Amino acid sequence: MPTLTLRPRLSEDLAVLWQWTRATPSPEWQRWDGPYFTNKPSPVPFDDYVQDMQARPPQPHSRIVALDGQCIGQVTRFEEAPAGGGWWELGIVIYDPAHWGGGLGREALRQWTDLTFAETDAHVLTLTTWSGNERMIRAAARVGW
Repeated sequence: MPTLTLRPRLSEDLAVLWQWTRATPSPEWQRWDGPYFTNKPSPVPFDDYVQDMQARPPQPHSRIVALDGQCIGQVTRFEEAPAGGGWWELGIVIYDPAHWGGGLGREALRQWTDLTFAETDAHVLTLTTWSGNERMIRAAARVGW
């Protein structure tokens, strides 16, 4: 059984992240990110992307979703206003459709929920998606959202 973990970004993740976020025009995952997101990232040469990402250290509110150590997605969170109010919004993306439908997103969301409660002052968590993203709705329901 493959092992799914959430971990900080490593330099070896940059090729995968670049491929799915900057190199592939209109990747499938963006169709499910919500039709209201119209600001799609523009293509960036790989070397420029790596230089930019290496200048920014991994953030505590973002982790790589790793399957047997290999990057397959990301989880993020941000604090809603007012700061210190304990309300956090979570996000999750699994990039490759080959990894969809097998419970990996659900497991990543379960782990990210637990980590957010453990690492922050959270007492309210929200997860925003749109009604057409049935997989995200089903994953959230199965985690107990």
